[in-house]
Amino acid sequence: MADHTPGSDHKPGNMDIRVQEKTFTGFVRFSTWAAGLAIVVLIFLALANS
Repeated sequence: MADHTPGSDHKPGNMDIRVQEKTFTGFVRFSTWAAGLAIVVLIFLALANS
């Protein structure tokens, strides 16, 4: 398990999170495109009376 002793070397705010930020940005970009595509498909289906 994790070491939660007071003498541990952990310092809050010291972690490099560039990879996580890049992954999250990609996820948000993908989600936005997917939602937009779903809306376009729904509009097309409504116009085509499917």
